[in-house]
Amino acid sequence: MSTQDEINAAIAAHGTWKIGLKAAIETGSSEFSPSIVAQDNRCDFGKWLHGTATTALRGSTHYTKCVELHRQFHTIAAKVLTLALGGKKDEALGSMSVKGDYALASAALTKAMMDWKSAI
Repeated sequence: MSTQDEINAAIAAHGTWKIGLKAAIETGSSEFSPSIVAQDNRCDFGKWLHGTATTALRGSTHYTKCVELHRQFHTIAAKVLTLALGGKKDEALGSMSVKGDYALASAALTKAMMDWKSAI
């Protein structure tokens, strides 16, 4: 898979997290645990970033920025899931709102991935 394909797949996959987190907020349950969600090397994009991404890519500023924003995204997603599982719906939804931590982290990561894809 090309770098652009990896980035496209990551954007789509991370978009589905929003749906899954909203479901967890509504139901108070999830098939995932916050400790797993917090790990940025478990999703396909994280496996690629930390594993099979080429050395040439690892030297780019786009790579470095995406690694950091991806780590932040997973940390915040885990916090939202913790709130959801703890029944703290309002706090979890606040993080998902337009100005919330999750929404901002997701937007920053998506923008960085799009910038990287454009630069290739």
